Amino acid sequence: MSRIIAENNGGGHVLDAATGDGTPVCETSVDVTKLPSMPFLLSFNHLTYSVKVGRKMPLLTGGGRTKTLLNGISGVARDGEILAVLGASGSGKSTLIDALANRISKGSLKGNITLNGEVVESRVLKSISAYVMQHDLLFPMLTVEETLMFAAEFRVPRTMSKSKKRTRVQALIDQLGLRNATETVIGDESHRGVSGGERRRVSIGVDIIHDPIILFLDEPTSGLDSTSAFMIVKALQRIAQSGSIVIMSIHQPSYRILGLLDRLIILSNGQTVYTGLPTNLSLYFSEFGYPIPEKENKTEFALDLIWELEGSPEGTKSLIEFNKKWQSKNSELVRLCSSLKEAISVSISKGKLVSTSTAMVPRFANSFWKEILVLSNRSILNSRRMPELFVTRLVAVLVTGFILATMFWQLDNSPKGIQERLGFFAFTMSTTFYACTDTLPVLLHERYIFMRETAYNSYQRSSYVISNALVVLPGLITLSFAFTTITFWAIGLNGGFSGFLYYLLIIFASFWSGSSLVTFLSGIIPHLMLGYPIVVAILACFLLFSGFFINRDRIPAYWIWFHYLSVIKYPYEAVLHNEFDNSTECFMRGIQLFDDTPLVTIPNAMKVRLLQSFSDVLGTKITSSTCFSRGVDILRNQGITDLSKWDCLFITLAWGFFFRILFYFSLLFGSKNKRT
Repeated sequence: MSRIIAENNGGGHVLDAATGDGTPVCETSVDVTKLPSMPFLLSFNHLTYSVKVGRKMPLLTGGGRTKTLLNGISGVARDGEILAVLGASGSGKSTLIDALANRISKGSLKGNITLNGEVVESRVLKSISAYVMQHDLLFPMLTVEETLMFAAEFRVPRTMSKSKKRTRVQALIDQLGLRNATETVIGDESHRGVSGGERRRVSIGVDIIHDPIILFLDEPTSGLDSTSAFMIVKALQRIAQSGSIVIMSIHQPSYRILGLLDRLIILSNGQTVYTGLPTNLSLYFSEFGYPIPEKENKTEFALDLIWELEGSPEGTKSLIEFNKKWQSKNSELVRLCSSLKEAISVSISKGKLVSTSTAMVPRFANSFWKEILVLSNRSILNSRRMPELFVTRLVAVLVTGFILATMFWQLDNSPKGIQERLGFFAFTMSTTFYACTDTLPVLLHERYIFMRETAYNSYQRSSYVISNALVVLPGLITLSFAFTTITFWAIGLNGGFSGFLYYLLIIFASFWSGSSLVTFLSGIIPHLMLGYPIVVAILACFLLFSGFFINRDRIPAYWIWFHYLSVIKYPYEAVLHNEFDNSTECFMRGIQLFDDTPLVTIPNAMKVRLLQSFSDVLGTKITSSTCFSRGVDILRNQGITDLSKWDCLFITLAWGFFFRILFYFSLLFGSKNKRT
């Protein structure tokens, strides 16, 4: 293990770092005392990280056993070079990348990570680094240029003009080899777009738009053919040569890709089995006793050998010990000459975009209102190019409205008509909520994009929540107007034009509340397969306790709290108020009293004589025109007496805002990018 003496303005910070190739850290010249400073040197020492596993029933299992994912990993990475972390699945590659990128909680990670001998604050690290995830998370209907331009709006300092941002985007397009795909949309399963390799390069471009000093990548060549993978690493080489530290994990590089890598760290079960230059692999394994055949792929041979050793009784213990001896034998004293601030100044002089004052790095590149504007523009642009999503929702609402209108055509005010109206209202209110569930896949996809972008302070969570709410409003208004127009007049609902307007408002409030509920659930549901069952189950419970299937007065005391939590309760009661809250209108007269009895089939004359008999017995005059049930009586029978129709409307709207607030907190606490 080498000793690196870091002298920052006369200070003497002593750092451990494994070089493993016999070269100094600052330069490759032999006389290290006369070397100019290397602008950036990332050093990580004795990184150890453990997690608890088997904790499904911690009270019975005692908390589970501890599994060590990283065990004393050390190394260095320099600007102008690519450091590749190799290993089989489960070896700790991604965990090491996460540790270096500050994506593991400091309380869980042991060891130290420094840049030019200094521990970098999390806020500063976010501004000078970038992390490219393994999966491409992009808006499918934006072009390559638009995608990078929106990234520039979020990440590039606000002091930079629009023209300079565009210049930066064009330069990055050339650097990544995307010139021929500039005007091509990203695409997805349903829309043809760029190739897989181009999509991966766009993902890289989105994260390096601010020209970071350090670039972390989690298996950027995963899932690509050999040519696309080579082009990715070739682009990363150009990025490194522009003055960045590039650290990437890779499963098994080809011979051509190996020639582009500058340094390797090979892991096995969280421990280092090799650190050094790719060219030293043959010598290393030869001295270990397993010479690599001349025409064999070096990394393929190394990984196969490690896999065989892992399956042996002793495992890779002998190789780990040999690596320690190798590093000790091939290490030298080197001198680190520049402080982090000085190195950043040098980097800026080369054209980097990071701020010279790392202590004054702004947390966000834009103001709050500018963030909302840019987020809304991006979402609208992407949605406008996928009209089939909204058209499908609109057609579904129109078809549902048409079926309901023809099924409940011109209901009368008879007792049966009243019951049919109650059924229509219950079905309508539940349908407005269920109709919002089809946005769940889009919301989940956007949440993953949100997590990637906010990991490095692209924008504030509150800006995203407000933008999301504003963007959906026009669509909800359109759906509400379409459904209301079809059903209100066709079914013959009461209230005239004022009743129509209120009905429109409550339908909109229901769509708004349902959309907000699904949006909130998208912030806490882990993946789509669980999404639909959870949403459907929650809405089914809300409908059950809405007051339609069982009146409020008959709900058991231990369930009454759920009745008041039911989101469907309030719009359901609102439309009943709108329909029946009229003390002058009668819904059951005279002979209609017999409609729900076995006497319904007798002649009307006989019914009139029976009413006269009732009059004689009761001492009250009862005729065929006597009113037995008014709207207020129906509301009372349904248990709807404690809230007015305006109270119900405001509460329904308030539920929507409440769910948006919960959505914000779900993003704040549930969409973390760090491991615990």
